[in-house]
Amino acid sequence: MKYADMAVPSRALHLWRYTPWARIHPSNVEEVPEANGVRFKVVEGGELVDGAPRIVDTSDIGRVFLSELGGAAMTFQSSEGHDVVHLQAIASGHVAVGHLHLSLNHDVAVILHLSGEADWCGLHITGEVAANVRGAFGFVNELASNGKLLHCEDWSIARDATLELGGLSIGGFRCKSDIRSRFQGSGAALTQAISAHGTQQRHIDHHIEIHHDVPHTDSSLNIHAACDDQCHAIGTGLLTIAKGANHCDAGQVFKNLLLSEKARAESIPELEVLADEVAAAHGAASAPVNPDQLHYLMSRGLDEETAVALLIEGFMHDGFSTLENQALVDEMRTRLTVHLECELKR
Repeated sequence: MKYADMAVPSRALHLWRYTPWARIHPSNVEEVPEANGVRFKVVEGGELVDGAPRIVDTSDIGRVFLSELGGAAMTFQSSEGHDVVHLQAIASGHVAVGHLHLSLNHDVAVILHLSGEADWCGLHITGEVAANVRGAFGFVNELASNGKLLHCEDWSIARDATLELGGLSIGGFRCKSDIRSRFQGSGAALTQAISAHGTQQRHIDHHIEIHHDVPHTDSSLNIHAACDDQCHAIGTGLLTIAKGANHCDAGQVFKNLLLSEKARAESIPELEVLADEVAAAHGAASAPVNPDQLHYLMSRGLDEETAVALLIEGFMHDGFSTLENQALVDEMRTRLTVHLECELKR
C-alpha cells in the first residue's frame, strides 16, 4: 500500500495514542517531503555496502512513509575477526532518512550512534540473527535537542540464536521508536533493555513488540525512564505468544523515575497469550526519588543536586543490568555517564 492511500492512524491504537502521526510527521500529513540521506560510517570493524530493504510491514504507516522518503540505504554483514563494531549515523538538513540492514552471521556486538542537527530524522533498521549466533545491537540516540526522530526496527531471530538489544535515548526533542522482534525458530532468546533520560519538554515514546511464533523461546524487556522538568515518557509493550507456542518464558518491566511535579510517564504493557504451557508476566512502576536514599547520600557530604544526579545515574545504569554482552553494556553506560555529566554542568 502507498502512503497516499493510507488513513491517518486512530489514536485508539496504543501505538499512536500518545504520539499522534501528525505530531511526528515532518510537515503536513498529506505530504512526502524531499529528504537527504543519513550518512552512515564505519568507525571500527567491518564494512558497509550499498542497499537495504525498504519495507517490512506494508500496513504500518511509519515504515511505508520512511520507504517512500527514500534516503540512504546500507547493509552491514558480520564477518569473523570483528567482535565489536561501531557505526555512526549523521543526520543533517531539514529531513534526513536512512535505512540500515544488519545481517548477523557471527557472534558480534554492533553499536550505532545517531547524531546530527537535522530538524527531522527517520531511521529504519532491519536485522537478521542467524541460527546459533549470539548477536547484540546497541542504538544510541544523540540527536540535537531540537530534532524529531521516527525510529523503526524489525528483527528476526533464528533457531537457537540469542539477541541482545540495548537502547539509550538522550537526544532529540520528540522521539517515536517502534521496535519489533519475531522468533523464527525454537531455542532462541531475546533480551532487550532501554534507558531514556528526559529534560525540559522532551517527549520520548517507545513502542516494543515481541512475537513468540514458535515454542521454546524466551524474551525479557526492561525500560527505564528518568523524567525531569516537563518531560513526557511513554512505554508500550505488546507481547504475543501464538497458539501452540508452548514452553515460552516472557516478561516485560517498565520503571519510571519522576524528578519533578510536571514530569509524566505512561507505561502500557499488553499480553496476548494463546498457548497454555507458558510463563508470561509484566509489571510497571512510577515513583519520585526515594527520600531515604537521598538522605543517605546527603548525610555522606553530597549536596542535593549531586545526590539526585547520582541516583539518576544508578537508576539508568540498572536498566542495562539484564544484558550480558559486556561490550554493549560498557558502551551504553559510558555514553550515559558522559551525557549526565554534561547535564550536571549546565
